[in-house]
Amino acid sequence: MTDLVTLALAIVSIVISSAAQFVLKAGVLACRHSENSGWVSVISNPLILSGFGLYGLGALVWLRVLSQWDVSKAYPMVGLGFVLTFFVGAWMGEQVSWLRASGVLFILAGVVLINRS
Repeated sequence: MTDLVTLALAIVSIVISSAAQFVLKAGVLACRHSENSGWVSVISNPLILSGFGLYGLGALVWLRVLSQWDVSKAYPMVGLGFVLTFFVGAWMGEQVSWLRASGVLFILAGVVLINRS
């Protein structure tokens, strides 16, 4: 498998895992506004179950990445999830401060530097 294919798989895994965060968040919010509260409503919520399913799918794709790359190269790529969730969160109306944006830029710079080494 080429490095380009492995990179694409890493990005797919990261996108899936980031999507899982937003689906889980929607599920938790739905539970909070539900008449039934507690663990039963959480573990039976379709959004939360879908979020866990997305995490599982992302992990399966990630296993393929780990089979091709050293962990020291692959794992820093997970930092791209912070970048993606920052932008999606901002797009969805979450508060974005300059301090948070600066942190995301540092994470992105770190991912680029590690993957160029």
